[in-house]
Amino acid sequence: MVLAPGAPEVENRTMVSGMAPASTAQPERFFDGGTDEEPYDVTRRPQIVLERLDPAVGDRADADRFMMLRRLGYDDAGLGLILVPAHLGRVPTDLASVPAVFTWLVPKTGRHLPAALIHDGLVADASAEPDYVSVAGHRIDRAEADRVFRDAMRDCGTGLVRRWLVWSAVTLGTFADGSPWGSAQRWRYRIVGFGSLLLVALLGTIATLDLLDVVSWLPWMGARPWWAELIGGAAGAVVIPLLLGLAWGRFAVAGVVLGVSIALLLHVSVAVLAISGLYQVLERVVGRWPRLVLMVAAVGVVAAGGVLVVAVVGG
Repeated sequence: MVLAPGAPEVENRTMVSGMAPASTAQPERFFDGGTDEEPYDVTRRPQIVLERLDPAVGDRADADRFMMLRRLGYDDAGLGLILVPAHLGRVPTDLASVPAVFTWLVPKTGRHLPAALIHDGLVADASAEPDYVSVAGHRIDRAEADRVFRDAMRDCGTGLVRRWLVWSAVTLGTFADGSPWGSAQRWRYRIVGFGSLLLVALLGTIATLDLLDVVSWLPWMGARPWWAELIGGAAGAVVIPLLLGLAWGRFAVAGVVLGVSIALLLHVSVAVLAISGLYQVLERVVGRWPRLVLMVAAVGVVAAGGVLVVAVVGG
């Protein structure tokens, strides 16, 4: 297990931990976590000190990676003081771990950054050490780390919808990791979680085809006027993910949030993914054959100019 670094007596902490979880931001829960030579200080504002790491040779990923040079402290309502990372200089962070296709919805940095760093510190050593232990001796597995992340986002001032959406998304990472559970429960969560989301995406695709009158397979849409199909499709995008989310057990809220989000944002996400994919292809082509791309672009500009002239003269 990962032990929190040595520090002054726990009794010196603030009184915030004894309070019930709040529904409003409490930025005072964050404090300076110190270093290996300097103890934490709950009376000091947090200092986020990051060193940007050079990309690995051949790494084409856009995400920057950083190393925390100073610990960040957080006073959790149920677990007490948390100091991350447990081992300075060992595990890098990419700030908020958000896929590029969703950064328009949840940016890599912002008010939620301190909470994202806390979460990274709690789960960073999971491959080697299954759990982090807080200053007060509480063992924090990955599922509990996700809950800490959600509450820490609240205390950062992150909006209600965004923090529950982000928490639901990181729950999928916990399902994939599976470290908090035994083999049977791990696979149950994986099958139910990822399976239900794939089903929602499939139904959303069929609903789109139904709306375009390509097929007529969904009984809540059918062969009706377009506005009636649109209303039926929207209702299905809420009710069906809600019912499927209940199968997630203790993570039912995450299942409902993700299911409804996928159903309602499916088309936007596909469009952003397509544009992002086109950009990546263009970058690779330009990088490999820059002169050819320049020639094709020049021919395209000349052709577009010719079409414009013909259209104006002919009109």
